[in-house]
Amino acid sequence: MSSLPFLPGNSFDLHLGRERFHKSQHFALVEGLPKLVGLEKPGIGGEPLPGQKIKAAHSVYPKVDGSHVPSWLAFDKQVLCFEAYFQEKEPYQIRKCKVYFYPEDDTIKVVEPVCKNSGIPQGTLIYRHRIPLPPPNDDQYYKVFHFNINQQVVFYSRTFTLTNCDTFTRNFLTRLGVQLNDPAPVPDDPYSRQRQQFEKNTNPIPPYEKNNKLRQFLDYDRQVLRFYCFWNDQENPSAKPRELILHYFLFDDTIQIHEVTSAKAGNKSAVKFLQRRKLPKSLPAQVDQLGGDTESILLNVLGSDGLGNRFMADRLKTGAVKQDFYKDCDLRIGGEVNVWGRRVVIADCDEFTKQHYRFKYGIEDFTPVKYKLPPTPKPPKTLPPYNGFGSEEDSLSSCYGIQLRRPRKDLQSFLEKDSSIVLKFRAKMKTDDGNERKRKFVISFYPCDGTMSVYELSLKSSGMPGGKFLRRSVVKKPGQSKPSERYTAQDLYVGAELHISGQTFMLVNADEYTLKYMEQHAEEFSKANTGNILSKLRSIPEDKKSEIKKFLTLSDPNNTGLISYESFRNMLMDLDCGLVDHEVLVLGRTFSEQQQPEDDVALMLAVAQDTLRRKLYDDFQSLTLAFNKQDPLKNGRIPRKMAWNICESVHLPVSENLLGTLLTKFEGADGIDYQAFLAGINWVEHPASPVKYEDILRFEVNARVGAVEAGRRNVNYSALLQDVLNLSSNCKDAE
Repeated sequence: MSSLPFLPGNSFDLHLGRERFHKSQHFALVEGLPKLVGLEKPGIGGEPLPGQKIKAAHSVYPKVDGSHVPSWLAFDKQVLCFEAYFQEKEPYQIRKCKVYFYPEDDTIKVVEPVCKNSGIPQGTLIYRHRIPLPPPNDDQYYKVFHFNINQQVVFYSRTFTLTNCDTFTRNFLTRLGVQLNDPAPVPDDPYSRQRQQFEKNTNPIPPYEKNNKLRQFLDYDRQVLRFYCFWNDQENPSAKPRELILHYFLFDDTIQIHEVTSAKAGNKSAVKFLQRRKLPKSLPAQVDQLGGDTESILLNVLGSDGLGNRFMADRLKTGAVKQDFYKDCDLRIGGEVNVWGRRVVIADCDEFTKQHYRFKYGIEDFTPVKYKLPPTPKPPKTLPPYNGFGSEEDSLSSCYGIQLRRPRKDLQSFLEKDSSIVLKFRAKMKTDDGNERKRKFVISFYPCDGTMSVYELSLKSSGMPGGKFLRRSVVKKPGQSKPSERYTAQDLYVGAELHISGQTFMLVNADEYTLKYMEQHAEEFSKANTGNILSKLRSIPEDKKSEIKKFLTLSDPNNTGLISYESFRNMLMDLDCGLVDHEVLVLGRTFSEQQQPEDDVALMLAVAQDTLRRKLYDDFQSLTLAFNKQDPLKNGRIPRKMAWNICESVHLPVSENLLGTLLTKFEGADGIDYQAFLAGINWVEHPASPVKYEDILRFEVNARVGAVEAGRRNVNYSALLQDVLNLSSNCKDAE
């Protein structure tokens, strides 16, 4: 190498062109003491010191596509598997094993398959860790490039020859550019060959008797036959037959018997009548010796202490006692079982036992044996009359037990029926007093808990102040047996009579919501079931059908096919067709000419604003936030029940009648339009015109009673005649 001349620009600075000048840290604090920990670390800028060799931390792996990831993530759950063997010199033996190499951290594990009765420790020979190379390179560790087929590796002075590898390992090394050798054969092992020949020539000693119960165990495990039996105790003839339950275990033919006892029987005997065991059919002539009831007998061939003990099976069964035990084929309904001298009669069995005998033995007759009289019916419990203190349910709870318990509420009805559902009827008193008959009432029924309330409407110059007549409570039916029955929703319909607080009320009308609710739930309300009403009309006699057609023809001289509701009702009630007022009302609504008039929404909103203004309620911002919180989709719609609960939670001072009607008006297919509802009742931002006192009283007390009266005008009787009575509406036919 020629030396450079000392010209301008030439320099002997070795750091020329370097970018890294850091110094490696060779010292560190270990438990508070400074120690030298970096003997093998490089010098300044990562350059090795004179005579220093930098060891690679891991093998050179193939580059990963995309972003660089650490090796423990790139090669997670990837293992290279090699088949190998090593040789034992004394005695000479070839031992096969498998070498596992983990590319993620260069660890190695060696496992030898376990051979039965080998006499040598096998399994994991070398646990997973990094193995150093043999000396003089023991300061380095095995890498992936140290492995190839048909070559040797030395692990801790033991030489392993790699003979083959699996498909994944072959593909992995090929991608690294390693040229794999051909698989190497495994040398012949005389010891292994001799052992295989010995195991092949060794035949197990055939059993002297066929005693294979594995099939019976697999077929009938956990299958038990149950028989109901009885036993007449001969020592006590006056005693009743003792009831027993016999269990027969199919997988080992054992029997167990339990006695059915009760606390009132006074029988102090043990519940277990027979411990589980095989039951012989007859008593043995003598007591069996110890071990005499075993299934196999062993003979001591050489009993000398010096020669040792040798045993063999007794093929001739010398001294064996033959006994006949009960099997499932011996158990029948009506048969007897000898339980050590006690005659137990089988009376009946369960359904599984019947199926077993049908399938296995083809038995179909399972007539039980009657051995006891039917149980005496319990006398009816006589309840004392109600004394008037507290509720009747609370008083009756002391008659059903010593410990007093709170009466149970109908939780299912409370969950199924919404608390916002209120059925409202207009009623009047049924009395001979003319002044009393003029009084008007509104009866509200709540299906969620079966309670009822009565409100009296105030009339001018009537002398009656009106107001609450009966607070919300449960109303009992008069003249009922104990415990008395209460009024239900099915007892309320137009034309029904209710006895409340000593007065008789007749229901004369219902609001639109109540009529629609009853018609939508016709399966619960028979009086609102159109199918039942039409069936009654079809079943009337022919002479009444003719009278109906004649009356309708005379009432419609112009042959328009329409008749007023009042004439239609009077006709059906005078002919005594078996219909009540509510059924006639439903029939008129079904064949009505026009739709029912809708309530004025603007008027209802004005009444609601007037109520909120008088109650000084102006916190509409909190009400809007409550509605928005329950609208995760932010579409301005929430369910009706959720809207009702929000209004109740903020104590919105609006009557239930008016609130329910308003929610119905703003209800659509996908819920309540709460934004329009809130804008309508907001008297601060959207004030409405003043309302009259009569309108306030109408919507606060009964928002919808009387709304149907305007809609019951004309009835399309021609459709009724053609569809129901199968008659023509032509006037000429009537003449």
